[in-house]
Amino acid sequence: MAIDIMKTVDIIELMENYLEKTRPPEHMRHQIDIGYQIENQSVILFEARPFWNNPAQIMQEPYAKATYVKSKNAWKIYWMRSDSNWYGYEPHPEVSSLGEFLAIVDKDEYCCFKG
Repeated sequence: MAIDIMKTVDIIELMENYLEKTRPPEHMRHQIDIGYQIENQSVILFEARPFWNNPAQIMQEPYAKATYVKSKNAWKIYWMRSDSNWYGYEPHPEVSSLGEFLAIVDKDEYCCFKG
């Protein structure tokens, strides 16, 4: 089930503001950038960069995910390991807002999200 439309509008506004503050400088974005996508109940942060052997093609590598659990009114936090599977972020498995999720990703206390 997807996130309802009003919540989606709030998420997009929050994420666009986050990207505005967090993205690399304009002159570097062709080499590395970050973005997000909304998939069903989840917001996924990804890094975008050109393939090493085909710079015309851009790959997106997800590194953080927050999944909304309506029954708990909370967001579960996940990080992607090198095996390309999502794992619960043990130090803070869930938060009450998407803003808290973004703060945890930025702090990256255990170097799980951005290495």
